[in-house]
Amino acid sequence: MKHIFHPAKNNSSETLLLLHGTGGNEEDLLPLAEMIDPDAAVLGVRGNVDENGMNRFFRRLAEGVFDEEDLIFRTGELHQFIEEAAEEHGFDRNNVTAVGYSNGANIAASILYHYEKPFKQAYLFHPMVPRRGMDLPDMSGLPVFIGAGSNDPICPPEETKELHEHLESANAEVKLYWADQGHQLTRDEVEEAHKFYEANKGV
Repeated sequence: MKHIFHPAKNNSSETLLLLHGTGGNEEDLLPLAEMIDPDAAVLGVRGNVDENGMNRFFRRLAEGVFDEEDLIFRTGELHQFIEEAAEEHGFDRNNVTAVGYSNGANIAASILYHYEKPFKQAYLFHPMVPRRGMDLPDMSGLPVFIGAGSNDPICPPEETKELHEHLESANAEVKLYWADQGHQLTRDEVEEAHKFYEANKGV
């Protein structure tokens, strides 16, 4: 998968996996990484799906309607890529924190649904429920931050609440932050994410 890797600074053992939204690329969330942990290594990944010239991590049938078969395939593809990237770039696979926005948050959530403890932490900005009707792995002790917009037209609040319930039922330690905004990322939610990250980095 097309990606960028920036090594850690100041002997940090942390790595941030950056997963962009629809139409973004592997560099889109670099400012976000800088705000969450400026010392961490950064692995920015570009989605392998082209939707009318826009990069995505998996196909959809319509807005808000996922192509489930493709989602399952792409979830496995990205999970395997992280393993290979850890080998190639020499970062600690056990210290990877996912940071995803919109479509990137959805694929990160899908990895959480399909694999046991794939991340040290997960930061899901404006995510949706990736899949329904499946048994989730045990997420005990896994910190998950959800940033949501109370007026988000793409990801309605009911969707966010359902995801929150799924993750809590799997024993994840979930922090849900509501911004009084739509689908765009806000500085407030990133600052809240940074606080949550600092509190859980050493766990």
